[in-house]
Amino acid sequence: MFDINGWELLLLGLLAIVILGPERLPDYAAKFGRFVRQARTMADRARQQLKDEMGPEFSDVDWSAYDPRQYDPRKIVRDALAAPADEDDAVVEDKPVSLPRQHDPALPTPWDTDAT
Repeated sequence: MFDINGWELLLLGLLAIVILGPERLPDYAAKFGRFVRQARTMADRARQQLKDEMGPEFSDVDWSAYDPRQYDPRKIVRDALAAPADEDDAVVEDKPVSLPRQHDPALPTPWDTDAT
């Protein structure tokens, strides 16, 4: 969930010991444990309420489609580049390119009084 490896967890533990001190650390550890239990309970209740409201269709939902990790821009670009080119895309037609209009010095410059 937070993508914390073992060394980072050890470093956070050492920082907690240094900052909080040994006399306050057990109280904060207990508070953190209660918070984690409450968060899990709330998540379980929300999941159960969703199951109850959706009924039997809950098991039919493809939850992996809603996983935000699949929306990694690097993965999207990699998949798009790895996909085979369509036959329609392979044929490039030469289309005439329109040239920008040249300014005629004899004509006054266009001026929009409302825009200024």
